[in-house]
Amino acid sequence: MSFKRLDPEDVAISAESVVAPAWSGQLTTLAGTNFFTSSGQVGVGSGNYYYEISQLAPTTVGTAVQFSIGYGNVNGSGSSAINLAVSGASPSSVIYGQYRTLINGDENTNFTFGNTTPNSVFVISVNRSKYKEKLLPGSFNLQLSGSNGIIQLTDNSKTLKTISYVDAGRVYDIVSGSDGVPYVGLTTTGFSAASGSYGKFLPDVGTIILNGAALSGSTGGGIGLAINESSTALSTTNLNTFYNAIKAGGSFKLQSEETITSNYVFVRVRNGEFNYSTNPSIISGSGELRYDVLVNSPQAYITTVGLYNDNSDLLGVAKLSKPLLKDFTKEALLRIKLDY
Repeated sequence: MSFKRLDPEDVAISAESVVAPAWSGQLTTLAGTNFFTSSGQVGVGSGNYYYEISQLAPTTVGTAVQFSIGYGNVNGSGSSAINLAVSGASPSSVIYGQYRTLINGDENTNFTFGNTTPNSVFVISVNRSKYKEKLLPGSFNLQLSGSNGIIQLTDNSKTLKTISYVDAGRVYDIVSGSDGVPYVGLTTTGFSAASGSYGKFLPDVGTIILNGAALSGSTGGGIGLAINESSTALSTTNLNTFYNAIKAGGSFKLQSEETITSNYVFVRVRNGEFNYSTNPSIISGSGELRYDVLVNSPQAYITTVGLYNDNSDLLGVAKLSKPLLKDFTKEALLRIKLDY
């Protein structure tokens, strides 16, 4: 084994963004036939708080949870009470409070969309394994269907000059549009800017918060989504409404983004280096080389490169695809790539 100290210029760092489809099976878009719930989850206690949505039927091989949906209400309405003795304690208040704290970092704040602070919000939480590090701004496209028609939602990342941040990271407004670009003007699928936005897109935590008031309206860009804000409503009523709106809309497009950082280590093998084998079998009992050819014309084969720190601790090992012949007439440059 032979050692050589690396110089500072022998190490380079690079970072690149890798974009991939967010859904299982390398799907960028989930169609209406790709939305399924499981009675085993919906029918138990957790079904009062959220629905898990899979891309295949629950009994199908390869089915996996793609995202979850929830309904939140600032007053705890829109779902039946957990405990009648505690005012406002319901699944909808739990969901609202959970995401309010996650996103705003303050349990005393409410969700505000432009100039509006609605009582009701709908939440889409993308499964952690699907978006890896973060979601890709501009790739969010969701169609929702209600009694007043279909709307396509996207984030406004392509038109922003300044990015806003909350406790959960970057935040974009959700608008009527496509691929990160809002539709121009107020149409039947538009929404008045003075009334706020359709919601918030938070790519760093894989979460989408939708403005219930904007979706429930039958004018000004709403789709007439029927939200029941009664304090005695069944906990699943609004979850079913939102799930059916997604399924009938028939299209949910999303991509993930991951930053891969690479360390490149260049090991430079000069002509006068690493020409002699370190195998002790080439030395005789008297301490001399067993073969005369190794005196003037030595040859060695490089098979492995080990990376050590100053304490001689082995940090990494790189294997060559095949042994590399080395003698006094040859030089080599080995590039080692470390991804993390």
